[in-house]
Amino acid sequence: MEPNLDPDSSDEVYDGANKLAFPGLVDAHMHTGIYNPLDQDAIIESRAAAMGGVTSSLNYMRTGGYYLNKGGPYKDFMPEVFSLSENNFFVDYAYHLAPMDQTHIKEIPSLIEDFGVTSFKIFMFYGGHGLHGASSSQHEFLMINEDEKYDIAHFEFVMRGIEKAIGMYPDKKDDISLSLHCETAEIMAAYTKMVQADDSLSGLKAYSASRPPHSEGLAIFIASYLANETNLPNINLLHLTSKKAVDAAMQMQTVFPHINFRREVTIGHLILDVDAPTGNFAKVNPPIRPREDVEYLWDSVLNGDIDWICSDHACCKHEDKVDSEDAENVWLAKSGFGGTEYLLSALVSEGLKRGLSLNKMAELTSLNPARRYGLRQKGDLEIGLDADVVLLDPNATWTIKAEESESGQGYTPFEGQELNAKVTTTFLRGNRIYDNGEVLGEPKGIYLKRPY
Repeated sequence: MEPNLDPDSSDEVYDGANKLAFPGLVDAHMHTGIYNPLDQDAIIESRAAAMGGVTSSLNYMRTGGYYLNKGGPYKDFMPEVFSLSENNFFVDYAYHLAPMDQTHIKEIPSLIEDFGVTSFKIFMFYGGHGLHGASSSQHEFLMINEDEKYDIAHFEFVMRGIEKAIGMYPDKKDDISLSLHCETAEIMAAYTKMVQADDSLSGLKAYSASRPPHSEGLAIFIASYLANETNLPNINLLHLTSKKAVDAAMQMQTVFPHINFRREVTIGHLILDVDAPTGNFAKVNPPIRPREDVEYLWDSVLNGDIDWICSDHACCKHEDKVDSEDAENVWLAKSGFGGTEYLLSALVSEGLKRGLSLNKMAELTSLNPARRYGLRQKGDLEIGLDADVVLLDPNATWTIKAEESESGQGYTPFEGQELNAKVTTTFLRGNRIYDNGEVLGEPKGIYLKRPY
């Protein structure tokens, strides 16, 4: 991008009249390959990303159940991930990794140096819960040895491993960070039993009550204290869903001002509440919350307490999402859903109503996650950066219909939502990959070895 470009010197001239130009979105939280084969999911779901204006897809990946359904060291695991990803993404992509055992912790320096992975994750509730509910076979689910424990002590050792790696790579100290899914398994297990015995609650209301907001708050306190104890400077608190979670995060920022906290919210938790007509299709971890929590999240976005907004896109196909014989039973539904294709359109539609500036929206969906996660060539419309551009029509009124999505999911919890803005065109590194309802060409996404 340079000033005063001569159109006659261009291979292609595109007229973006009456459209808003945003930097290509950096969707900082996706789960490509969690429920479907990675190579297939990459093709289909990155088409949905392109449809939504996303040009950089940052995906959480781990060993254990789901994903590749394999354990073992990442030095053996990641080459297969890269092989299944290559030439299958329509957008650029990167991976966050979760150290699940001691071997993974020892691998952190090589993951940074050899694979360009600078962001790591802890799923705090996995110590006593599976992906969808209580589990009594955690070693089997996590595919770790019997002598390993995925508990608070493990979280501490992960933090110490990352802190040590930051010291080894001082030139990357601002790019290396740890993200946490903050929920506490013990509280969730106890409350799930109580809620399941209470006939007055069902659906999303029951699921929200079974994983209560104070479970999030307590986990945030624990994670923050451990970060202070281990001198880990860069912490990302993922998908905050409630007033209690946000308040806990802000309290920890005050208690530990030397820690560089980042706070994340998903578009799903900003748009949906427990009364969503799509019901169990909106089951996700942490849960969709009551409307008062949704409004508090918006207030937090508007007052600057939230650093980025993402999709947490996890394509869970209709036949896998709800039980075929008991679709109304929320306990049998799988957790997670897609939504990357609606990220910018929904944010602009709802954000403008609430007074959120367009520049702030660009920061929340592009600049802030790009800078945090070592994507130095992404996140802004600026000379020298990748020419990732998304055009949006701010005057388009339309209704979300799953049948019109590029995703292979077959449904959407956003079904029937009326939006007042729509992504029309997406450019990846100067190449038009989506335009007026059509994904163009073949997959040209590249792996973003970070710092990129």
